[in-house]
Amino acid sequence: MKVSSLTLVKVGPCGLAGLAESIDFVGEFGGEMVPSVRQCFELMERYSMLHNIRAHSIMVQKIATLLATRLKEAGENLLIEVVTAGALMHDIGKSLCLHSKEDHAAKGVEICLENHLEEIAGIVGEHIRLKSFEKTSPISESEVVYYADKRVNHDTIVNLEERLDYLLVQYGRNDEWICERIRDNFRQCKEVEAKLFKRLPFLPEALNSIIPE
Repeated sequence: MKVSSLTLVKVGPCGLAGLAESIDFVGEFGGEMVPSVRQCFELMERYSMLHNIRAHSIMVQKIATLLATRLKEAGENLLIEVVTAGALMHDIGKSLCLHSKEDHAAKGVEICLENHLEEIAGIVGEHIRLKSFEKTSPISESEVVYYADKRVNHDTIVNLEERLDYLLVQYGRNDEWICERIRDNFRQCKEVEAKLFKRLPFLPEALNSIIPE
């Protein structure tokens, strides 16, 4: 990994408290750039991310970085910096789409590509629904961020059932076709949860006690 613009500070497994002021680095993986924590916050400002969406993104990052760190310790080949940036940026397009009703995941990919952040564009694009999933394949950065997003209502850690109930009310619009698509996505998320926690030394419900609010 090549690193430039250096004031390197270790990213703790549980979150970002104070990191926006202390971390300023960019990692290069396979020729593609990964934004630093500072750059992620700068992009949030540039694309007018609302404060509540920012708070949600930070909590998703806390979960995703913790899971990726523990999974890496268990032998999974995950890039922690990629997970951290992907989690912080997963809703980068959402504020811009609140009135236009565009697909905010697709808008997020567009923003990533405009800023030459190809390394995390796929993670942003798949945070709502994974394009593909295999129970026996190596765990991917996209799966970690996808799952972490499903564990957070606003900026509060919840279980998958609570998150599903919220999304059905918020986005289901009493349309049974939409509601069934949401339920189907969460059936897959339960499979992702089982895949991740098969490799972890704690249960899904332990996240509430492990990760600080």
